[in-house]
Amino acid sequence: MPNPYARIFAVPGTKGFTAAGLIGRMPVAMTNVGIITMLAATHGSYALAGAVAATFTLSMALITPQVSRLADRYGQHRVLPPAAAVSVSSLLLMLLCVRLDAPLWLLFACAVPSGTMPSMSAMARARWTEIHRGTPRLHTAYSFESVADELTFITGPALSVVLSTMVFAQAGPLAAAAFLAVGVSLFVAQRGTEPPVRAPGATGDRGPRALSGSVALLVLTLASGGVIVGAVDVVAVAFAENLGVPGATGIVLSAYALGSAVSGLAFGALNPPWRPHTMLLVAVTGTALTTLPLLMVGGIATLSLAVLLAGVFFAPTMILVMTLVERVVPPARLTEGMTWALTGLTVGTALGTFTAGLAVEASGTTGGFLVAVVAGLAALGTVVAGTPLLRCAATTGRAPATTRPGEEGADSVTLGAGTEEET
Repeated sequence: MPNPYARIFAVPGTKGFTAAGLIGRMPVAMTNVGIITMLAATHGSYALAGAVAATFTLSMALITPQVSRLADRYGQHRVLPPAAAVSVSSLLLMLLCVRLDAPLWLLFACAVPSGTMPSMSAMARARWTEIHRGTPRLHTAYSFESVADELTFITGPALSVVLSTMVFAQAGPLAAAAFLAVGVSLFVAQRGTEPPVRAPGATGDRGPRALSGSVALLVLTLASGGVIVGAVDVVAVAFAENLGVPGATGIVLSAYALGSAVSGLAFGALNPPWRPHTMLLVAVTGTALTTLPLLMVGGIATLSLAVLLAGVFFAPTMILVMTLVERVVPPARLTEGMTWALTGLTVGTALGTFTAGLAVEASGTTGGFLVAVVAGLAALGTVVAGTPLLRCAATTGRAPATTRPGEEGADSVTLGAGTEEET
């Protein structure tokens, strides 16, 4: 049986934009924690550090989807370089303000335009969609991207903290700015795989806008998943410190990443015969149920096993969310729709980190784990309540299947085709 991941990379240009996209997406995972680590070291205030980082995260949540909307409208090569230039320049100015001990309000003033950082994950997914639209290979490509995102959010923060604590305080955000500049430059140079510009309405794109009710449900679902990720990050640190083995935190977080990566790659190699909204309900149910063992852990081994199990459902959930976004959002607004979903994950992770930190201080690690449990139940409730809407939107908003030159007829069908009447 051919390797499905080798097949998605058989198209010329896919390896180039993927490598560039991996570099360019690192700053999203590095910048927030880099700002916190930098300001905690230079100003000795976690309150200030958290406030500036929260300003950056909120700004990115509001601005990045607009950058993606412009990329859909005018093309990635025209929009990404100036957006990245604003973000990089603002980050460098923030580092200069820290270096010169400038007034604190300037830190917030720099954090806002830093949020123009493009969502390179969404940009890469838009390219995969254009290349493999209407074939099972798109499911595999989304799976690859979800695993790449997961590994980025594991390695990025760790790299940023190491740089800011072991090199110099500003090294983490500085590296994030460098990754963004290099990644975007290399990415836009790959013009052969760039999606064509589609003016809304000019190509028959009728249907919901990028942030429709169905997409909002998917954003909330990923936001709840992000809260779980953020809570696990914080509570793992506190749990290991309480046991006197702070170095074991890496083992716990690696277990979560391993569970998610393996399940994501396995899920991407399959061609499940069920509708995406049905599979999403199953995946989110698994997500909610696997948070419960976190309340019963007693050591590093059991915690690692519990988070490994929890991670198994994260990547499939993210893959299915992106599959549904592709089906319900018109092609002319696809990158914006995907960016809203990824923004939900980013904001949810930041919210989970903040909420779990407060809970750990108030009630210990059990309180932090309860944050993850509540988030899992919230995700399940969101999907259960929204399944009728998702079913309707996916049915009416699906893009037509197409056969791309050089692809076999067996692959020229919509994911799950032949079983559309199954539930």
